[in-house]
Formats: sequence, C-alpha cells, structure tokens
Amino acid sequence: MSIKTETLEEFYSHKFDHLPLNMQDDIGHFNVFRMEDCIGPGSTPIQYSRRDFYKIALTRGTIIYHYADKSIEVSGPTLMFFNPKVPYTWESISEDKTGFFCIFSKSFFNEKIRGGIEELPMYIPGGRPAYILTDIQHQEVNLLFNKMLTEIDSSYAYKYDQLRNYVAELIHLALKSQPNENLYQHPDAKSRITAVFTELLERQFPIENVTQRFGMRSAKDYANQLAVHVNHLNRAIKETTGKTTTDLIAERIVTEAKSLLRHTRWNIAEIGYTLGFEESAHFNNFFKKQTQHTPSAFRNL
Repeated sequence: MSIKTETLEEFYSHKFDHLPLNMQDDIGHFNVFRMEDCIGPGSTPIQYSRRDFYKIALTRGTIIYHYADKSIEVSGPTLMFFNPKVPYTWESISEDKTGFFCIFSKSFFNEKIRGGIEELPMYIPGGRPAYILTDIQHQEVNLLFNKMLTEIDSSYAYKYDQLRNYVAELIHLALKSQPNENLYQHPDAKSRITAVFTELLERQFPIENVTQRFGMRSAKDYANQLAVHVNHLNRAIKETTGKTTTDLIAERIVTEAKSLLRHTRWNIAEIGYTLGFEESAHFNNFFKKQTQHTPSAFRNL
C-alpha cells in the first residue's frame, strides 16, 4: 500500500464531476478557483495525499495544514505553496473559509523560470510553504487572484502567458517577504558540498510504496557519490551545519518515519524495511533512540 497521489483528473472528478476542456493543452494545465466555491456542504473532504500538480492558495481564516510530518497552524491572510512531492491536507477551524487557489502542472512553467519551478525556495525539499501576509500584501495577492479569475474566462489569445505572469508575481511577492531565509547564496566550497549532499539525501524521498528502499545510509555512500574523501565531507558538513553527516542522515530518516507512521497503514516492519533496516528490532531501537518513543507508541500519540 502506498501514499496516494491525486491526479488532475481525480481532482476535477472529486470537485466538479467533469473535466475542463484544456486538460490536454501542450502549454500545460492551469486553473484558478474561489475557495468558497469548492468548500461547503456536500464537498469531498480533502484527503492526505500527494498531488501530481502544484498549488498556491490564499486563505484568510485559521487553518491547520498537515504537511509531510508537520502540522502548521496559520491565522489571517496566508499564502501557501504546495509541492507535488509532499503529501498534505488541511482543515479550517474558523468561520472564514474564503480565499482563492490556483493549480498548475509542471509543464505550465516549462522553461519559464530559471532553474525550474522545483528549485524555488518554497518548493525545494524542506522549504517554507507558508507566508503570512501584511495588509498591503493581502490586497496585492487578492487583486492578482481576481485578475486570474477574469483572465481565465477571457477569449484573449495569450491569456495563459498573462496567467503565468500573475503566478510569477505571487512567487516573487513571497520570495521578497523572506529574503534572508530564502535567497541564501553558497559562499564557499564547503557550503556547496553540503548543499549537494542535502540534495542527494532528499532525492531518495519521499518513500511512496513498500517496495521502495532508502539505500544511502552512511557518510561513505555520499562521499563516493560526490567523489570526495569521507573525512572531507564530514568536515564540510560539520563546519556548515554544526551537525555530523550521520546526524543529518538520521534526522531525515526519522522525519520520513514519522510521516509514514502517521499517514500510512503500513506495519512497523514494512516501514523499517523501506528505510533500510533489515530487522524490525533495529528500526525500533533506532527510532526510540532518536525520539524517546517506540514506533508503535509514536503512531498512537
């Protein structure tokens, strides 16, 4: 059994019982919605799953997002960026369920953003998905979504170019609001080695089915991939992060373990196997050492 991935076709089937005409466009798919048109009596509950499309949402009430292994509560105008690789769901705990969201396929931005959309700070593994908006930013974002709604229904021949520009404005508004956290430059070779190590580590996740296996579990595995001596890798990571290579690998395994324990029905042995543990007892001991809980106890918290 695997964590489900919702397709665009399934999204439209759940929400509207029909597919839009532009589903197979060469330019990629894009659409925009008012939140209140999709949430309410009779609407399909939002399932915890990955999607095969990107999503940007403006919410206004108090919302709890369950995002990977974390739960994030936000209140007031918030801009959220949802990564197709990360499973999520959310629940509104306030009366205000208004807002907007747009969805788009990766090909909609093909070659339109430097480095690709998956390289943007809000979409990289471990990136920050939520951006609390000031009153002025809220007005700007609200205006952009209303422009999208007007444009999507227009007959303008180049409307998707215009819509792409509006989405880019949302992205840049978010990036500008957190320049110190999201626009970090690697100043030296050690920082670059650490960044590439992190990318190699993250590339092995998420675990999506019980036959998938996390294989690179030692610092030597990563050093071999990077063509550097393991001692050089360990020094670079220690100096740039303050943690050992082994610590970072263990932390990432624990993060994935928590997500699988919370959001799948896989048994403990299956989860341990996907994370590289030959014996269930080894996984239990590792998890308890890292979290002070056994996997079973954590699942029942």
